[in-house]
Amino acid sequence: MSVWDDLQGQDPIVEQLRRGAAEARPNHAWLFTGPPGSGRSNAARAFAAALVCEQQDPALRGCGECKACRTVLAGSHADVTSVTTEKVTISIDEARELVRKAQDKPSTGRWRVLIVEDADRMQERSTNVLLKAIEEPPPRTIWLLCAPSPGDVLVTIRSRCRPVGLRLPPVEDVAELLIRRDNIDPDVALEAARAAQSHIGVAKRLATDEGARQRRQSIVRLPLALRNVSGAMKAAADLVALAEAEAASSFEQRDAAEKEALLASLGAPATGTLPPSLRSQVKRLEEDQVRRAKRSKNDYFDRALTDLLSFYRDVLMIQLGGGGPLVNEGLRRELDEFAAYGSPEQTLMRMEEINTVRRRLVTTNVAPLLAIEAMAVSLL
Repeated sequence: MSVWDDLQGQDPIVEQLRRGAAEARPNHAWLFTGPPGSGRSNAARAFAAALVCEQQDPALRGCGECKACRTVLAGSHADVTSVTTEKVTISIDEARELVRKAQDKPSTGRWRVLIVEDADRMQERSTNVLLKAIEEPPPRTIWLLCAPSPGDVLVTIRSRCRPVGLRLPPVEDVAELLIRRDNIDPDVALEAARAAQSHIGVAKRLATDEGARQRRQSIVRLPLALRNVSGAMKAAADLVALAEAEAASSFEQRDAAEKEALLASLGAPATGTLPPSLRSQVKRLEEDQVRRAKRSKNDYFDRALTDLLSFYRDVLMIQLGGGGPLVNEGLRRELDEFAAYGSPEQTLMRMEEINTVRRRLVTTNVAPLLAIEAMAVSLL
């Protein structure tokens, strides 16, 4: 099994990365871009493994069998640092720590590799901290940045990186991967891949989690229940409540464990008031946890709205007589009936309303309930 096996449907990219890993002096900075679900982070990790692979033959690097490949994929290789964030942005302190690590010589392999999985979540001042390190890196340091599109990264960074553009793999390729890698039933794998619109991570969750499939079905069927303003308001409230409940369940236990571990490391008393010298550190942790919870909610809202968009995408396909496969094939009868009572222009307007809310939730501090209520009413 090689490190490239999970890059399903990305043969040209795999070939590009194989050649890069085989070079005596690979480019010092790479920018992996592609829509959510295209596997840009997986591609960056696979490339990092190939760069430090122990195979002497350049053509065999990325074997997936040597200790270096296995530890990179497991996230424990001493010379490969991967940075992602569960907060809204990567902080300037995290950027400075990356710059410091970039100066270290590799301890075991040929290269020190730094992977920034959420380069689009860096504010301008944090990105500027990285700029000089990427412009003039140490001779054995390689940067791998990941973002949805080149435009999500400052041009001063983008111009210094070798581009790697990924695309969403075909539905059939995603289903094949789930069958081969995760032993998913073929029919379930194909349905999950189609519902996830080729997003490999979402497809796996839908294929293995009955609750996730039911939640998605409830979201996709939401337009069928929109008959009046009160119904729209209730549907919006249900969607927001579900997102907040998912976020809370995901982080409640983890937040408590993190706080307990911090207090233990600081030697804080188990009960009573914290000494003033410790309060700032506990407060900083709590602020990080709040930011992480906000990102979790935003990510869930975005996924839910993407699923909602798939309903109207199918309606538009039917109205235009496209004849292509539907994302929600199981709702074919309901979709046909819905499409008969509207026009393609109305459907496109509804899709734009949903996309507008997606952008507002990411770029502004709008209250999710208010934004989604307004959207639900506009879909009537």
